[in-house]
Amino acid sequence: MAKNTLSSEFRQLDVDQYNEDNFREEDGEVTLPAGVDEETVINHLNKGEEPEALRLLLQNAPSANKGCNEQAKDLALSLVLKVLLSKSIGKAKMDDIISQLDQSLLDVLMKYIYRGFESPSEGSSATLLQWHEKVFNVAGIGCIVRVLSDRKRV
Repeated sequence: MAKNTLSSEFRQLDVDQYNEDNFREEDGEVTLPAGVDEETVINHLNKGEEPEALRLLLQNAPSANKGCNEQAKDLALSLVLKVLLSKSIGKAKMDDIISQLDQSLLDVLMKYIYRGFESPSEGSSATLLQWHEKVFNVAGIGCIVRVLSDRKRV
């Protein structure tokens, strides 16, 4: 039998800090990265340079916890959806665009695809499902797991 069971001196680790009620998300200011300009993206689209426009948007995607800088994230989402839903991108061109992207950019693209599913418009769901299929075929299930488990949203 222990001599002194009422003593709490043995406790070296404060387990109360891991209580769910005490959890706080990281607060970080997020600004729209330099380089994401609506005119630049539209110029790329008018020239038929969809891959370059998409790469520019994915590389400069604003990423933050939910509720932080929603205005910048919504602007970036509308620009990415403008590229993804462009009528000039066919299935073959989708494959070409996706093959030019590295793993981290594919993860960001998958985040935007899921954000597009959150607010569907006329005919957008079918096109986004095609993009989802193509990205999944290249990036695999790991891409989906990383996107769904990441706290940072686009």
